[in-house]
Amino acid sequence: MKDYEHKARYYETDKMGIIHHSNYIRWYEDARIDFMDKLGISYKKMEEAQIISPVLEVRSEYKNMVYFDDTVIIHVDIVKYNGIRLELKYIITNKESGEIVNIGYSKHCFLHRGKIVNLKKHAPKFHEMFLNALNS
Repeated sequence: MKDYEHKARYYETDKMGIIHHSNYIRWYEDARIDFMDKLGISYKKMEEAQIISPVLEVRSEYKNMVYFDDTVIIHVDIVKYNGIRLELKYIITNKESGEIVNIGYSKHCFLHRGKIVNLKKHAPKFHEMFLNALNS
């Protein structure tokens, strides 16, 4: 599966001329939505089924700096999935140098009308797609 690619924008920089740390969380979300699309589980389809996946926790490790106009590649992997919770890992590398600039993690659950659900029972099609991605 092709990784998500992002070109750093000027407005994402801070006064020091590097990408502000808060943008990495946004990049995780962009990469996560792209990852799900590629799995066939578009977030829009989940929302149409009245299933949402809120973020429970985010962790970010900053390894190197990213500057305006750099292009980064974001690789997403499923670390854990049990039908109720999902944990993802993000490895961000500088496209030109290949060096890792950031490693991140996010944890999610699945809700239907505000109540936690098990996708295995509530949305088996989504469940199978996540399982297939975890096992591949």
